[in-house]
Amino acid sequence: MALALLAEHVRPLDKAHDRQSFDCGHPGLNRYLREQARQDAEKRVAAPFAFTQPGSPAVLGFYTLSAAIIPVQELPPDLMKRLPRYGQLPVTLLGRLAVDRSVGGQGVGEFLLVDALRRSLEAAQQIAAMAVIVDAKDERAERFYRHFDFQPFQRTPLRLFLPMAQVAQLFA
Repeated sequence: MALALLAEHVRPLDKAHDRQSFDCGHPGLNRYLREQARQDAEKRVAAPFAFTQPGSPAVLGFYTLSAAIIPVQELPPDLMKRLPRYGQLPVTLLGRLAVDRSVGGQGVGEFLLVDALRRSLEAAQQIAAMAVIVDAKDERAERFYRHFDFQPFQRTPLRLFLPMAQVAQLFA
């Protein structure tokens, strides 16, 4: 399926999406999608996006985006030297990303990551964000993000970031 066609099927989570059959293998992520994601959207604390196949309301993958800030001292020293001397910096938090087991190993996670990065870059053109950050749930998730050049924070290794300048290069 072409990426442009796939992108048409990543939309903000709404009532029409079937969330109950979703199973990514992580009970916490399953529960979040089923019970909390729409509430977070309504309260504007996270923006959940759901991926479905054409003609089906079943969620096959999802991610959330939020505005966040990070302490500048968490960044690697070489990057800190190139940034303004603020105590905190604005970022986009990719809070959750999960794929249903039925489509595991088919590139849906990578596609959702690229879609999240694209949306983050578009938003950063209107409201500043110097990076996209993620909190990897485990070492497997950390490997996934590091494969896409996310770098670890100094003090919290499972918290990773990708500078927005690098994100922009992906879409140049």
